[in-house]
Amino acid sequence: MEIIKPEEGEILDIELEEDFLKRNKKLAEENRVLLEKHKVRAIDVMGSIGSGKTSLIGLLSSFLSKIFKIGIIAGDLTTDIDAKRLEGEEIKVVQINTGKECHLDANLVKKALQNLELDKIDLIFIENVGNLICPAEFPLGAHKRIVVVSVTEGPWMVVKHPYIFEEADVVVINKVDLSEAMGVSPGKLAKDVEKINPKAKTIPVSCRKKEGIEEVIKALNL
Repeated sequence: MEIIKPEEGEILDIELEEDFLKRNKKLAEENRVLLEKHKVRAIDVMGSIGSGKTSLIGLLSSFLSKIFKIGIIAGDLTTDIDAKRLEGEEIKVVQINTGKECHLDANLVKKALQNLELDKIDLIFIENVGNLICPAEFPLGAHKRIVVVSVTEGPWMVVKHPYIFEEADVVVINKVDLSEAMGVSPGKLAKDVEKINPKAKTIPVSCRKKEGIEEVIKALNL
């Protein structure tokens, strides 16, 4: 089978112009400086729609709320559905709506940080827009990056979307309680991740059963 690939510089995508990416990187570095000035750690949580990002953040926040003062930045195209799920008495949530953009960028996160009282927060979870492609190109200034995949997405999610795993610190394989029913091996997904990024820590999780959450916390050094 013949495979057609673009030549270098041939892709007509304004978002991925070199100057745009350099500008985002600079803003991400500024975000990191701001966070560290206030002694706040930030975790960028990426994954496709329905993988379990919101559920994971909710459980991590629940497990860690006795230790850390937590803030959340929720990214979505148009709604605040996930933000409402995550909001609590002790947790400040800021919603970012990107419109047609398929990812958060460092400028949007910079604006969101201005709406959080950083002196009163120790830890921020940033829920990226549901996508396994675009967010990989746009660092936000976070200290760690999590990628969430689920067995319900099929056996090829990792090998079909390798680039987002290259910079991941932790990979969560969610919904492992459904692996037998779906005929998808979490172990095989973990091996696929290891081939792409041997440094990433891959953890099987069931958010529904609240299993594997403590292992994720350890992997994040929290």
